[in-house]
Amino acid sequence: MSYAEVAVNSPIAQRQTFSYTIPPEMSLTIGQAVWVPFGAKVLQGVVLGLSDYPAVEETREIAGVIDPRPMLSAIQVKLAYWISEHYLASLFDAAALMLPPGFERRLLTFFYPSPDASEIALASLTLEQSKALNFLRKKGKIAQKDIEKGWGKRRARQILTQLCRKGLVVEVQELEGVKVRPKSTYEASLAIDVEQAKQEAKHLLPRAPKQAALLKLLADKLEPIPVSQATRYAQCSLAAAWTLEKKGLISIERVRVPRDPLLAHTFSPSTPPIPTPSQEEALRRIQACFGQNGTSSFLLHGITGSGKTEVYLRALEFAIALGKRGIALVPEIALTPQTICCFASRFPRQVAVFHSKLSLGEQFDQWQGIRDGDFKVVVGSRGAIFAPQPDLGLIVIDEEHEWAYKQQDQSPRYQAREVALKLGELSGAVVILGSATPDVESFYRAQTGKLELLPLPQRVTQEGHLPEIEVVDLRQELKAGNRSIFSRSLSRAIEKTLAAGEQTILFLNRRGAATSVQCRNCGFVLKCRRCDLPLTYHAVGEELVCHQCNWRRKVPMVCPECSSLQIRFLGVGTQKVEQEVARLFSQARLMRWDRDTTSGKHSHEEILSKFLNHEADILIGTQMIAKGLDLPLVTLVGVISADTSLYLPDLRAGERTFQLLSQVVGRAGRGQWPGKVIIQTYTPEHYAISAAAKHDYAALYQREINYRREYDNPPFGRLACLRYAHPNATQCQREAERVLHQLEQEIDRRGMPNTALIGPSPVFISKVRGKFRWQIIVRGADPACLLAKLPLPSGWTVDIDPISLL
Repeated sequence: MSYAEVAVNSPIAQRQTFSYTIPPEMSLTIGQAVWVPFGAKVLQGVVLGLSDYPAVEETREIAGVIDPRPMLSAIQVKLAYWISEHYLASLFDAAALMLPPGFERRLLTFFYPSPDASEIALASLTLEQSKALNFLRKKGKIAQKDIEKGWGKRRARQILTQLCRKGLVVEVQELEGVKVRPKSTYEASLAIDVEQAKQEAKHLLPRAPKQAALLKLLADKLEPIPVSQATRYAQCSLAAAWTLEKKGLISIERVRVPRDPLLAHTFSPSTPPIPTPSQEEALRRIQACFGQNGTSSFLLHGITGSGKTEVYLRALEFAIALGKRGIALVPEIALTPQTICCFASRFPRQVAVFHSKLSLGEQFDQWQGIRDGDFKVVVGSRGAIFAPQPDLGLIVIDEEHEWAYKQQDQSPRYQAREVALKLGELSGAVVILGSATPDVESFYRAQTGKLELLPLPQRVTQEGHLPEIEVVDLRQELKAGNRSIFSRSLSRAIEKTLAAGEQTILFLNRRGAATSVQCRNCGFVLKCRRCDLPLTYHAVGEELVCHQCNWRRKVPMVCPECSSLQIRFLGVGTQKVEQEVARLFSQARLMRWDRDTTSGKHSHEEILSKFLNHEADILIGTQMIAKGLDLPLVTLVGVISADTSLYLPDLRAGERTFQLLSQVVGRAGRGQWPGKVIIQTYTPEHYAISAAAKHDYAALYQREINYRREYDNPPFGRLACLRYAHPNATQCQREAERVLHQLEQEIDRRGMPNTALIGPSPVFISKVRGKFRWQIIVRGADPACLLAKLPLPSGWTVDIDPISLL
């Protein structure tokens, strides 16, 4: 008898597999998806191991196989185990990262009125219970989430539990429906030769003109055509097509229609440019590692405009020539259109796209095509690292320093860069991490020999010149009487750029028109009712918006606290910048690129295309415009405020500010004209701003690494963030203190004196979506080891190697 170790789709399962008996008639392989009994339910699972002996004495049989083909390769199974152990995530959640889109089906709870309701129970109902029961009787069977919409989650659960105990309502659980299926259509083609079809059409014309028209159409087309299209062109009914099929004159077959996100795009083949000496040297060292045993990982440290993408493309060409394939990650969906264009022009019809802006159907079909080996390269955001790319030979992480590679909102809270390095180790693929401003931890790895450093010190255009940078001290502007959001220098530079017919980027990493709204009479600040955060004023729609939970309200005419009319808008966002630019430079054509303008599926692509086609003179945006875009007509970049994130209570605040400034600076002067950058700040003496103004990554790195060495922060130690959320502030604090005491005891018991605990303390934004939040930071050589067996109740989240402590 054989047994399978299965990761089960249940929150109870956590970081373990469960032993199941394989029925004699069933053939299983590692990586297959199965149905398994789990308590009284039948749930999804993934086979992660096979053995002749079970891990427990009593086992149950696997109920069925979901797909005869393995959904995870042997390498992906090893990767799932690593993610689960490294990030303290459930094994199924780790494996689910690699399953096809739409695969997971949750258990949904439904309620329906009991047919055997007793009169005594009915007589004892409260008014609220009677109302709920009447609602159920009217609707019949209804999902719990639909009931909660009317009563609220907690109250609905209480009422339903009371009705179930009285025997008036029955609770059942069912799997949600299949989310996505392959798309198919019927195609018609001739079942006889063309001349015979034309003769048959003539014979049919007097008595069946519609059938004759359809038959003649297919004879003229000489290739299969969708039945719906054929009947529309021939102006006949579907019945006519099926009649011809019964007569044996045409063939109608059901065929699969791939949902290709690139179908409507045309990419002209591109000619590779002549590589620079630095590019040639980097490629020589990368190519030498293909086919060697062991792991080969590189840090491609190239200044903005140094041609990192060309190194990626040539390395991929080399890998494909060896029969290998590749995955290329970009941090933002905003970068995907331009990256796709680069790759698709070099590798026509060989590029798959994988990111969250695609429809579920498109994601599903791209995943299936990747698994079937239809594409040489996969381009996408962080989740594309889990694409089932066979014969993987190269992994590229562009802009490797970006925080977007860290998944923060749900478990597993993985870092795609670390996953890529592990995947390269398991598969033998070459890994290239590329950046103009490498993550401090990545550069430290290169300095200590864990990554091989490949420098690209010069730009490929303008004789390698970087843009000229001017730092404007806004304190001096105020002293000179200038209260505009634009310094005098920036205003003059914008006028000059407009007159020359060139383009300008204005960068501010803050959305909206005003960051807060305050009463000038009593000082009251309008805050979100669910979050401990001021509401941001958005001029479009005249709304106040919470940037945490998206709660919205109209701008009040009077102060809610004192009824004063003196409402004041404070701070600046991208909408305010747009308004001021329109007022001061009325002749300029403007475009804004932030989260508020990119809600549509193709928004990023449309904005980028219009700006590249010079349909706008000035582009105003947040960090979306700072990341890797190649905009040849941009000669001026203005940073409205460099201080936005500088003094946040986070260990990476300085590094993050330097990276953002350096990246946005790199958008200027990438074409045939030299670039100029003006950085506005109230703290020009800060080391991050000073280093960015001098293009001096080495100075920034040295300052950061010394600071981190002093406090044992990464890369000299690792961090873990334990965060607790609860609707009651006192209970939240009490629970955080309880867990701190538990951790202190565990550290003493294990003898881990070098492990430090910081906190507990309220999170920077202490209340989000109606819940108060407290956190504990664990710092040490291996926080995951300490936390792996720590029992934490519901409400806690654990983030290993957090990217931010805010």
